[in-house]
Amino acid sequence: MDLAAIDRLVGQGESEKLEVKKSTASLKAVGQTLCGFLNNDGGTIIIGVTDNGRIVGQDVSDGTRRDIAAMLDRFEPPAPVQVQYIEVDNGSHVIVLKATPQGDTHPFIFDGRAYQRIQTTTSVMPQEQYETMLLDRAHARRRWENQSAVDVGLDDLDHEEILRTREAAISQRRISPGTSTNVGDILDRLGLRRNGVITQAAQILYGTRFLPDYPQALLKMGRFRGTKVTGEILDNRQEHLHAFAAAREAVAWLDRTLPLAARFPEGEIFREDRLPVPADALREVLLNAVMHRDYSNPSSYVAVAVFDDRIEIRSIGALPRGVTAGACERHGIEPPIFEERNGAVYVTFKAQIGPTPQVTPQVTPQVTPQVIAVLRAAVGAPRSRDELQAATGLKDRKHFRKAYLDPLVEAGLLEMTLPDAPQSPRQRYRATVTGARLVKDNT
Repeated sequence: MDLAAIDRLVGQGESEKLEVKKSTASLKAVGQTLCGFLNNDGGTIIIGVTDNGRIVGQDVSDGTRRDIAAMLDRFEPPAPVQVQYIEVDNGSHVIVLKATPQGDTHPFIFDGRAYQRIQTTTSVMPQEQYETMLLDRAHARRRWENQSAVDVGLDDLDHEEILRTREAAISQRRISPGTSTNVGDILDRLGLRRNGVITQAAQILYGTRFLPDYPQALLKMGRFRGTKVTGEILDNRQEHLHAFAAAREAVAWLDRTLPLAARFPEGEIFREDRLPVPADALREVLLNAVMHRDYSNPSSYVAVAVFDDRIEIRSIGALPRGVTAGACERHGIEPPIFEERNGAVYVTFKAQIGPTPQVTPQVTPQVTPQVIAVLRAAVGAPRSRDELQAATGLKDRKHFRKAYLDPLVEAGLLEMTLPDAPQSPRQRYRATVTGARLVKDNT
């Protein structure tokens, strides 16, 4: 890393993976933050930078180097931290400490305590979380997902999905932008291939062929008339899919199956569609159902069932964490009900779905000069958000995103080049075939 790279990194501001310090005056706090980074996905501390992001450097003596080495010796297990001293113009140095967790070494402790990093704050890790990480480490080598996949080679995996994962990991700074595009190398970097052998985790995440060895990669979707599974089945689908595809298909099926109410917010060009249950809550529960279930059981599966009075999502495994009832309360419906029955988790959203599935017509946007300007700019080469906003002549970034950019993406007229990393600074937008046709029809 050189000064130019440091300047770019510092310019992004402190985050869950970056902290700056003016000096080594408090190496104890540096150790605590490094510990928090190591217990998450890694991170970087840059010493010699003021709180407002100005690079000033600091004097580095042999004593400074010894103090940093002594601080790193206070970690258990030994901390995988790379230390780099970079000279600045005034003869002082910027010190870069990069923490990179490797393998199943969590949790780390510093001075006898474990720390966590949440957004820009470092704090003592709760005892329960520490004990859970210890247990995971103890069993990491023996877990089902780390075992060798049965009769699976690189050609049996979804290469396009693996490359999407690489792009998302780069945008989230989980792996280096220089990471190879070779799918085998990516699997190695993600720990999904070990000594040339593909793991069962890789098969579940990216597999394309599941029977007869992996029947548990099953997604069931059903729409029932009435309130019981004995009612008439209006739609019944079963697919064997890898985890990413299963999550996308479940969300897409619910989008097609659930009825939509709509309204036109004042001053907006598109109508606002409203599902019976908040989309974010459904997506969160579906992701947990797909990602956090027990894949070691060949009889397991994920099931999504829609009744006239509820939506029920079932998975084999433990109760998902991190889902709160707040979104549902704001939406005006009852919070979801979580139940564990017979080794499975049931999440039920109470909502009036209606006696029969309803088909919602595609939304046709109100065509304005600004809409055409955005789409025309995005025809052909992908454009940044700033480039699209400049095409409209609008100055308010928030209004542009809310009134034009997000609605055009939702309407299928614009598409993101990095759909799995919507907040990426490298995100670009291009007009879809439908969007390009709309431009042609209005030219």
